[in-house]
Amino acid sequence: MREYQKLLVVADPTAQQQVALTRAIELASINRAEITVFLSIFDFSYEMTSILSSHERETMRQGVVDQRLAWVNDLIKQHSDSNVSMTAKVIWHNRPYESIIEEAIAGNYDLVVKATHEHDKLKSVIFTPTDWHLLRKCPAPVLLAKEEQWPIAGKIICAVNVATEDDEHESLNTKIIQHAKALAEKFNIEIHLVNGFPATPVNLSIELPDFDARSYNETVRMQHEERVYYLADTFGIPTTQCHIKEGLPEDVIPEIAQELDAKLVILGTIGRTGISAALIGNTAEHVIDNINCDLLALKPAGYISPLQQQA
Repeated sequence: MREYQKLLVVADPTAQQQVALTRAIELASINRAEITVFLSIFDFSYEMTSILSSHERETMRQGVVDQRLAWVNDLIKQHSDSNVSMTAKVIWHNRPYESIIEEAIAGNYDLVVKATHEHDKLKSVIFTPTDWHLLRKCPAPVLLAKEEQWPIAGKIICAVNVATEDDEHESLNTKIIQHAKALAEKFNIEIHLVNGFPATPVNLSIELPDFDARSYNETVRMQHEERVYYLADTFGIPTTQCHIKEGLPEDVIPEIAQELDAKLVILGTIGRTGISAALIGNTAEHVIDNINCDLLALKPAGYISPLQQQA
């Protein structure tokens, strides 16, 4: 994994604390990276003012953009002592996720950083439609950060998929662990591999009276253990930091993350969209719904965003 040299930070005008910027500065300061603080704005009322000419509407829009640009530059000034190179960019766009992805592609950024929102009463992370679009369609790694610092000697979870041995999943597992290793070296963070394996299908036991469910379950567990341990050995991770547990990944990964008090979960998302996503869904997205720490989502090598396909 190449180090993060160009970071795209999504500013949040509704938040007092710019969590994404704080996290990006942490990463940039150890990599001598550059940060672009990005904000996409849109107000439909400016488009509907029919009594104004197109030139007047454009002037009004530009006035709003300039106002927000001043606000973003103010944010940057507040972190002038960080010695991180930062620039501001504000654009007028009616779809925030599209503007973020288009900027990520055009600028060839190594990482997109965006803050998550926390439910005040439940103290759990809430993912917005923009978050979901970024996770599904952004070709660059996406870090969704919550308001909590990464402690020295904390823990990272790598959610690996060893249920299949196809090239796409194997390369994605490798990519996930490589990103974790790079972060671990910088922050002295401990890496844990987590994998959930399926329970024995109930219908098999019912339809096949002679079916040995316990033996079948043990065989599946051993196969998953063997593959996870192989990954761990390949990357020099102790087997004591491997967690293979029966259950759906969307249940196992958040559970282990909570047990370990992990500060970051790294997982892969294939990025299905359209009917395929609606019918099949992504395991990653089910995991995300139940997670309560920072999340780094990676795409497989060669992934092409739907926005690139439309261009």
